[in-house]
Amino acid sequence: MKLHTVAAAVLALASLTAASLPAHAQTAAPAAAAAAAVDHKAVATHYAALVHANYADTLAAAKDLQAAIAEFTKAPSADGLTKARKAWLHAREFYGQTEAFRFYGGPIDDDKGPEGQINAWPLDEAYVDYVTGKPGAGMVNNAKFKITKAALAKANERGGEENISAGWHAIEFLLWGQDQSETGPGNRSFEDYVVGKGQNAERRAQYLTVATELLVDDLSAMVKAWEPNAKNYRAKFEKGGKESVRKIIVGLGSLSRGELSGERMEVALNSQDQEDEHSCFSDNTHRDVVSNAKGIQNVWTGEYTRRDGSMLKGPGVRDLVAAKNPALAEKTTAQIADSVKGAEAIPAPFDRAIVKGSAGRPAIEKTIASLVSQSKLLVESASAVGIAKLTLVEP
Repeated sequence: MKLHTVAAAVLALASLTAASLPAHAQTAAPAAAAAAAVDHKAVATHYAALVHANYADTLAAAKDLQAAIAEFTKAPSADGLTKARKAWLHAREFYGQTEAFRFYGGPIDDDKGPEGQINAWPLDEAYVDYVTGKPGAGMVNNAKFKITKAALAKANERGGEENISAGWHAIEFLLWGQDQSETGPGNRSFEDYVVGKGQNAERRAQYLTVATELLVDDLSAMVKAWEPNAKNYRAKFEKGGKESVRKIIVGLGSLSRGELSGERMEVALNSQDQEDEHSCFSDNTHRDVVSNAKGIQNVWTGEYTRRDGSMLKGPGVRDLVAAKNPALAEKTTAQIADSVKGAEAIPAPFDRAIVKGSAGRPAIEKTIASLVSQSKLLVESASAVGIAKLTLVEP
């Protein structure tokens, strides 16, 4: 969740004529035949299964993070801190893919959704813990602040959009500290958690533990909302037919244009400010971009590689579009693959790649252009399957 202002723009969709398609349309006929049996309900049903699997994998990885943090805070060491950091990075790979399930008022970001409590950014470090020049800053060092899940939830975004107290990035800051290096991530010492060495070490450990518990709780709620054979959001979604497919495409288009290419990449590219990169403390922003792009591809193709290495396959939006307009489906599939490939080519650290004249800047620009192009193709794809209007988040 990037906390710049975004506006929702209603985009009217024009019907795509055969004359506007490339000459290779005839070659895609077999794809159309294979997709002929796919309908809106089949796509919505498989999407729900994919969403549940992705959230379940994220929750499992977050619980591994929780276990690593418990071991680290019990007996702080450099090795323990390294293991906790690796667990955070591993869990982010799965969470990043779930962001394709946003922007249509689903469980993650409806009026009561926890998205802002899970992934809000950018974060004012001094709101949480000490920073250079302010050794007593933050709730960690405020003895009057009672560290509980309820208190962290209440404090999140209180008094300002950057007053982030919970979620991935609060945990990230507590593990890495401020990033003051041009070549690497933050370098917080494990001694910050050693009683007698780190100021308020016990409170810091408590904060890290409680913030992680809250993250696990919020992810657990997402898994529950998408569980099969239950009276939950999933049950209603699977019955939504064309409206559910509209929501799916809104999520893909909004992440492509408004959030990923816009708020997460263009803003940072224009400002060249480290504070505008997503995971600035760990220097993991380049992987955030990849996992977001991959999440879009998962939903489009109906394929998701699970944490155990198995592949979940079923009818995706691509198959529904292919039944109506095979050439458009093929073109969109290729464009989305180009976006993933472009994202994977962005070098780390992202905060150096955004600087004018850097070798990495063209890779970011190329990926932005690809994501913008795919958002337009997604709009055309919606029209092809009978969806007349979309409301997409625009940058």
